[in-house]
Amino acid sequence: MSELQHLLELILPSFWESLYMVFFSTLFSVIIGSILGVILVITERGHICEKPQLNKILGSIINIARSIPFIILIIAIFPLSRLIVGTTIGSTAAIVPLSIAAAPFVARVIESSLKDVDWGVVEASLAAGANIPQVIFNVLIPEALPSIILGITLTIINIIGYSAMAGAIGGGGLGDLAIRYGYQRFQTDVLLATIVVLIIVVELIQTIGNFLARKFNKK
Repeated sequence: MSELQHLLELILPSFWESLYMVFFSTLFSVIIGSILGVILVITERGHICEKPQLNKILGSIINIARSIPFIILIIAIFPLSRLIVGTTIGSTAAIVPLSIAAAPFVARVIESSLKDVDWGVVEASLAAGANIPQVIFNVLIPEALPSIILGITLTIINIIGYSAMAGAIGGGGLGDLAIRYGYQRFQTDVLLATIVVLIIVVELIQTIGNFLARKFNKK
């Protein structure tokens, strides 16, 4: 019983740190990525706000950002983390690189989801006099919502993985706990407990995401 209590005392604070990192990183990356994804779609040739040059430049920037491994990215933007939150160590500092790493992924998820919307629905809304914001918020996003939900679910799971890697360089959370106790101190029980917690969290998030996607699916 004392061993279990010891495990809980170690895991619970780290779990809340991970939850804190994942929540805010998801929030910021979804906001940034959604804006980028919408711009990518509507500025395509033949779409409602055709700007091929802007589309090409933005697409290249997103591709470059996606190609940088997270562990390199988190080190490269230490100065930005220090500028924004005043430190490069801890859960709050890790939110900055987590958000930046996930935003391009979200942008491509949103882009892919919106591209699947039937163009006939868009044309019908334009014929009815809808302007660009109305097409985006009343047609594109509602029609693509189930796919967007599944994409964001995948993003959250990726961020959980990123947050574990952030623990390798002082990011806190379950990854930090697994490295400090499970690896450096050879406490296998802590390592296994951390893995079990992460598996349960991922399964729960995927289940919720699937449920919401089915709920909002109009087909």
